[in-house]
Amino acid sequence: MKILSVNAGSSSLKFTLFEFPEKKELINGYFEKIGIGNSFYTIKMNGEKTRRDYDLKDHKEAVKLLVEELINNKIITSLDEIDGIGHRVVQGADRYNESVIITDKVVADIDELSELAPLHNPAHIVGINAFKEYLPNVPMVAVFDTAFHQSMDEISYLYPVPREWYEKYAVRKYGAHGTSHRFVYGEICNYLAKHDLKAITCHIGNGASVTAIDNGKVLDTSMGFTPLAGVMMGTRCGDIDVSMIPYVMKKTGKDIDEILTDLNKKSGLLAVSGISSDNRDVENGAAQGDPKCILAQDMYAQKVANYIAMYNNLLNGADVIILTAGLGENGKIMRSLILDRIQSLGVKIDEAKNDFRGEFRLITTDDSKIPVYVIPTNEELLIASDTYDLVK
Repeated sequence: MKILSVNAGSSSLKFTLFEFPEKKELINGYFEKIGIGNSFYTIKMNGEKTRRDYDLKDHKEAVKLLVEELINNKIITSLDEIDGIGHRVVQGADRYNESVIITDKVVADIDELSELAPLHNPAHIVGINAFKEYLPNVPMVAVFDTAFHQSMDEISYLYPVPREWYEKYAVRKYGAHGTSHRFVYGEICNYLAKHDLKAITCHIGNGASVTAIDNGKVLDTSMGFTPLAGVMMGTRCGDIDVSMIPYVMKKTGKDIDEILTDLNKKSGLLAVSGISSDNRDVENGAAQGDPKCILAQDMYAQKVANYIAMYNNLLNGADVIILTAGLGENGKIMRSLILDRIQSLGVKIDEAKNDFRGEFRLITTDDSKIPVYVIPTNEELLIASDTYDLVK
């Protein structure tokens, strides 16, 4: 069976086509700047990437080109060969604790929940509708970023705020990156042939979150009502004292939308380093002795380490720690900085083992009390796997 994994943004569309049950990746692509000018797309297969400039007026046109690329590259000969389409959906709230076949009701729910994810859910609906129009007979599945975290208990997902905020307005912790945390947890369970592990999974990159998992159940996760909370990130502030918001509004004359833009897009590594939200740039600055870049690296590492330590206590001792995503998989310096800050947990990094990028690897010594693994995430494969399970 051929299963298409899709992640639609407001002006973008990512896709990967897999062959199941082999889970073989056949082709992937990324359509960018849809509907806003200077649009283009890239196609990658057999290790080769091709870029094409194209005036993409809307997502429907991107879907049409996507299918044409599949046929022109001889991945398929007709639309009938696509057996299912899985869509990443950021916010499913507490209505969905697992992936589901997309129906009109599911689309209506995704739309209704857009106020909880205004930048993402409307874009997902656009993507769903584009595929529905062009491929009306192919079953589609919604894979929710928040679903995995719905196993949290009230002690973790409720906030200590007036109860009516939750009961009337659905204010609670939802978390994010659920597909990534679930994927790497499944990978380590399969690798160690043990499926009741207590794990701390760290999805660290431009966006970052840390999750405590016990026997497949999420006990807590660092992101909150929105992805703004938790650890420091590339451009997001992470946990802060909310009292500073009205204070800064009065001092600057900014409205709440401008403040939220500052906290979401102008904070984190970018704000502290003063040069970039990309850790590679920050690393280069730190290597040249830039004190702001050094501070940014140290701050990021400390925030992640603090959450690891807290979740180790919550788990009453983790069996394993996992680092994944852009920084977790490729940032050997950041990995070292983080693990150096959790030596009190008995974690001992092996710097020789840590000298690599983008592989599944153990990076701690044999006598480390908690083993630490780097595991490349593959959210697209998880989306496709859930879709395959539901449509087969």
